[in-house]
Amino acid sequence: MKGFGRSHGSITVINAMPCGIGSTIGIDLETTCTFIPEGEGRTVTIMNDVSEDDRLSRICVRRAYETMGMEEPENWSISTDSQIPVSRGLKSSSAASNAIIRSVFDCNGFNMDAVDLIRLGVNCAREAGVTVTGAFDDACGCGLGGLVLTDNTRDELLESKDIGDYDVVIHVPVLKIRKKGLPLDELRATAPRIRKAVDIAMERPFEAMTINGRIISAVSDVDNSLAERALESGALGAGMSGTGPAVAIVTERNDGRRIAEELEMKPEETIITRTRCGQ
Repeated sequence: MKGFGRSHGSITVINAMPCGIGSTIGIDLETTCTFIPEGEGRTVTIMNDVSEDDRLSRICVRRAYETMGMEEPENWSISTDSQIPVSRGLKSSSAASNAIIRSVFDCNGFNMDAVDLIRLGVNCAREAGVTVTGAFDDACGCGLGGLVLTDNTRDELLESKDIGDYDVVIHVPVLKIRKKGLPLDELRATAPRIRKAVDIAMERPFEAMTINGRIISAVSDVDNSLAERALESGALGAGMSGTGPAVAIVTERNDGRRIAEELEMKPEETIITRTRCGQ
């Protein structure tokens, strides 16, 4: 007996740290998880990054069983694999939480409303200390796809809609940015400017992500020049995703590779994917 779960990544339109309102767009990068309620002890295998802490995985399993009203098995094994680079601003923790919980539910034949499942994963991430805002916007983008707008102070989904079919070019530097090292006071001080981007996020999301990227990268002291050059090359929108250092570039369908080549992006630091339609 085993259970299987899947989730996806997302990119930032509005960073929720400054004012509590966040927005993301789902992308096709995938995280998968297999759960088996047997073995020797409780083992976690993170196939794409074996150095990562497994605390979030263990919390997700425990809370999934608590939600089902069942006792957690003494022995289980869980294996996750992901196309999403860790700690680069591409919502790897949110995707992992969604996928792990889904795998445990799948194993036990348990069904749950999609947004309620996302809220459960957000609470697991908070307990694990891998999020500052609660990352409800990130988790909704990963779990629902499309374009979402959320109030992270209340874990409330404000709006959700399909985004259309676009290429997404992502620059993924080697550097990781951990949440504990962020300039939180400086980020929160940008709230008045970020709110102007919030006002246009659902109607002009690529413009909003560009504005957000300029503000957040400046506060975080992350170079935004690649995003600016991408815009000059014809990108629809570009900016730092999350707290970086990844930069997301949205282009018309089938134009992503041209822009990546024009920007002379290194293949080992470049991912080309696409937006994912909402549920």
